[in-house]
Amino acid sequence: MKIAILGCGWLGFPLGKNLVAKGHQVVGSVTSEAKTIPLSEAGIQPVVLQLNPEANEAILSDFLAADLLVIAIPPRAGKYGDSFHVEQIEGILPSLQKSTIQKVVYISSTSVYPDLGQVATEDSEVIPTHSLIQVENLLKNALGENVTILRCGGLMGQERIPAKYFAGKTINTGAIPVNYVHQEDAVGVVTTVIEKGIFGETFNVVSPEHPVRKEVYLKNCAELGFAEPIFVEPETTVPYKVIDATKLLNKTGYEFRYANPLDYKY
Repeated sequence: MKIAILGCGWLGFPLGKNLVAKGHQVVGSVTSEAKTIPLSEAGIQPVVLQLNPEANEAILSDFLAADLLVIAIPPRAGKYGDSFHVEQIEGILPSLQKSTIQKVVYISSTSVYPDLGQVATEDSEVIPTHSLIQVENLLKNALGENVTILRCGGLMGQERIPAKYFAGKTINTGAIPVNYVHQEDAVGVVTTVIEKGIFGETFNVVSPEHPVRKEVYLKNCAELGFAEPIFVEPETTVPYKVIDATKLLNKTGYEFRYANPLDYKY
């Protein structure tokens, strides 16, 4: 299969390498020439493609000359505004619909669920104005059963270590359960969806177990030498949610390499 990965970065690049290892032909987009070298070395055909939010039509059309598309570009709402990512996807849809692409995997986020102290399944209430929900709806309206949405939890692994961001800081969220997924499992889930042809679905992609933040941070600190955060009791209720991955487990048969974030390797 020829697979195009729009956004061959922190998740897209290891995904591309995994798909190449499984015998697929992979083309991956990056935003600068400097980023093409690692892709070429990994056997991924690099394409320099920027969505600002519009794309160069000729480059985009060539890039989309594939069987399947994975959209793995971060929204970057903080820098460009909430509508930027929506405009990016709106901009590629005409070319996508004219292309040879048969199936699409879209990397979304569990941030689409409000923090209501609930266990959130794929059928739970979402934030309708969230840019990722707007994009999910755009893709589902345009592609119907040919798109699968993967709502990933906090992506961890490699240099992304939870305690690193809170080392030595005072925090009042130590009792909140985490909703993480390891990079290796995120890659594994996308690969499973592609190779099993599981489309027309929305899945939560998180490790099935949810230790609290304090447990995870203290284990990171003990193993990796970070300064321990100072944990204090919150003055008011801290909003949270627990993301349920049962549907993913049941429908795909995927077995997590890291079912518990306390076992993550960095």
